[in-house]
This record gives sequence, C-alpha cells and structure tokens, in this order.
Amino acid sequence: MAPEDYKNWLNEAEWDLETAEILKEKERYNSSAFYAQQAVEKLLKAVLMFKNEAPWGHSARELLIRLNQITEIDLSNLIHNAIELDHHYIPSRYPNAHPNSAPHEVYDNIIAENAINNAKLIFQKVKNILKIKSK
Repeated sequence: MAPEDYKNWLNEAEWDLETAEILKEKERYNSSAFYAQQAVEKLLKAVLMFKNEAPWGHSARELLIRLNQITEIDLSNLIHNAIELDHHYIPSRYPNAHPNSAPHEVYDNIIAENAINNAKLIFQKVKNILKIKSK
C-alpha cells in the first residue's frame, strides 16, 4: 500500500456518492442505495489507509467500528447509519434477496434518499479526520 493510496479511495468514494444521487434522480433506487453504501465503504477504507491501517471487508459498520477505535473523534453515533447502509450491500442487487420480486421492484425514492442521507452524514463527520495530522 503506497502512502497516497487513500486519495484514490477517497476520490472514488466521492464519485460513488455522486453516482448514488444521479441514480436516484433517474429512479434507479436500488442501485442508488447500493452506491451510497459503496461510497461509505470506500470513504472508510480511505481514512483507515490514511491512518496507516490495512482495511478489509465490505461492512461499513465494521470499518467504522475499527476507525472509531483508532481515532480521536467519537464516531459511535454513526454506527446505526452504517448498519442501515450495509442492508443495501446484497439485497439491492440480487433477485433472490426478495420473495417474488427483483430488487428494482422493492426499492423506492424514500429508501434511496435515506441511504444517501446516511452516507452524507458519515462523509460529513469522517472526512474531518483527513484534516487532522496523522499520528
């Protein structure tokens, strides 16, 4: 892992959040929710890399818990937001996750909007860590 790798992850996280918003506008709600989850996963990995950690896994919750353990900012109030986003990692994409329905049939504007709002809350607080001098 190169010292500046976190910047690529952060750049992609921001791209994914913007993609989530575009997909919501196009009424692709299941994909919007998935990209909101991906944005946060990549953001958390970026910040963990910034803190010289080697992040792995796909759970925003688990990544946030690890980041909370090693940072001087209390992030515990965001755990619920991360859990909400993790709910979209698989069911937003796989037809066998919903009885008799495809994911695009069960996701709606409210679900996508909530996912984006959860992502934005996490972005708002977590990106501040990048402004703090790494130990």
